[in-house]
Amino acid sequence: MSTELRIIPVSGIGEVPPGADLGHIIYEALQRQHLRVEHGDVFIVTQKIVSKAEGRVVDLEEIEASEFAKAFALEYEKDPQHVEVVLRESKRIVRMDHGVLISETRHGFICANAGVDESNVNGRRELALLPVDPDRSAQELRARLRQLESEEAKDVAVIISDTWGRPWRNAQVNMAIGVAGMDAIIDYRGQLDPYGYELKASAIAVADELAAAGELVMGKIDQVPVALIRGYTYAPAPGDGRVLIRDSATDMFR
Repeated sequence: MSTELRIIPVSGIGEVPPGADLGHIIYEALQRQHLRVEHGDVFIVTQKIVSKAEGRVVDLEEIEASEFAKAFALEYEKDPQHVEVVLRESKRIVRMDHGVLISETRHGFICANAGVDESNVNGRRELALLPVDPDRSAQELRARLRQLESEEAKDVAVIISDTWGRPWRNAQVNMAIGVAGMDAIIDYRGQLDPYGYELKASAIAVADELAAAGELVMGKIDQVPVALIRGYTYAPAPGDGRVLIRDSATDMFR
C-alpha cells in the first residue's frame, strides 16, 4: 500500500508534430525540470499528444460529409465534416440525441464523439483521433523512456489517458485508455477484509484512478499533457487497458 504520492506536472513539452519521438520529448522535458526517470514512476500521458505523434490527425477540409452527417449537423447546428469524422470512427452509435453522439469505438470504448477531439490542434480545422492501439502506444512509450534512462531493469508504467463523461455523474474525469507496465485493475475478490468477510466484488480500476489523479496537475488549458506520479506502489506487469472495458455479457445498459 502506498503511503504518500507526489503528482508532478511535466511542463514545457510544446507542440508535438506528426512522427515526433514522444518519449524523447518527454525525457528532455524531465531533464529541464531536473528530474530523472526513477524506479516505480507512473507517467500519465494525454491521448492528444500521443495521437499527434502518431499522425492521427484529420484535416476537416479534406472530409466530404455524408447526407446523414449533414442532416444531423443541420438539426443541431454542428459542423457536418466533424460529424462525419465521428461517424467514421464509430463502430456503432449508442445514443444520438440533443446534438450529442455517444458511440462505441473500434477499441470497444463507449464515449462521446468516438473520442474525436477538436481542441488545441494547431488552431486549424483539424481533429485528433484516438490512437489505433492505445496499449501498444503505452508499451512503446514505456520502452523508449526506459531506453533513454539507460537502465533496462528500471520498472516504470505508462498510462495513456483521455477525458470522458460518466453515466449518472456530471462533469468529466481522466480515464485510462492504454496501460503498460502495471495491472490496470487490482482484484481483491477472494481476500478477507479486516472483519474476516470474503470480498466478492471488489476490483479497483487503479489505472483510471491514477489517470484522474494526474489530471489534477495537467488541467485542460494549462498545456501540461504529461504528469509524473511518484510513490504509488504497483506490481510490475505487462499491462492492458482493454481489461477496463466491461464485457457486453455483463453490461446491463447496452
